[in-house]
Amino acid sequence: MADAHHIQSNDPNAGAEQRKAIWKTFWILLILTALEFLIAFTVAHGTLKVTIFIVMTIVKAFYIVGEFMHLKHETKGLIWSILIPIVFVAWLILALLLEGNAVFEAIFG
Repeated sequence: MADAHHIQSNDPNAGAEQRKAIWKTFWILLILTALEFLIAFTVAHGTLKVTIFIVMTIVKAFYIVGEFMHLKHETKGLIWSILIPIVFVAWLILALLLEGNAVFEAIFG
């Protein structure tokens, strides 16, 4: 059997910084999710609601990627190379939703 190497610490504050970061991440994501639910049940369906959801989803995705995939510790060039295409994809989705709605109304409206 292989010997297991365990690091034991008698310090009661060991890991306090990591726990604090985990709870901070939990509360931020909980608040964003609660806002999404609030918007889902209070705002009338339309372009504004879809736009808000797209923006909030991108914000949550960037926060998750930054925290759990450690992107926030990378160089600015790498961050921008990921951010710029996502902005264009969000713009594309919004443009397709608006144009699709206009075409639908022109044909069936």
